Amino acid sequence: MASKVLLRACRLTLMGRQNILMKTAQRAMAGKGIPTDEEQAAGLERRILQAMKKGQDPYSIFKPKEYTGTRDDPHIVPSINNKRLVGCLCEEDNTAIVWFWLHEGNPQRCPSCGSHYKLVHHELPH
Repeated sequence: MASKVLLRACRLTLMGRQNILMKTAQRAMAGKGIPTDEEQAAGLERRILQAMKKGQDPYSIFKPKEYTGTRDDPHIVPSINNKRLVGCLCEEDNTAIVWFWLHEGNPQRCPSCGSHYKLVHHELPH
């Protein structure tokens, strides 16, 4: 009996609170509407968006440019050091990666397939 009275009291209390919590809809936006990504971006995100507008790719977000891999048009490998470890698949359906060190200077060949790679010094933007 006491539990039924307690349950009824809880229901009445909750029903009364629902009316209190319900408020009228308010307009949360200013008169200009929803801001664009450029308008609300800040910090690092803003710098990235500004650089992308200028056509730059400071954090390597874009897909790398395609190269033929010949001596005249080698694959460009950016690096902050004077050497970098590079992996070459050699063929499309190959499952083994051929790893070799690439040093700054003249283009170097993959020991397996003969594709040319060139290391280019790259500065970090920050």
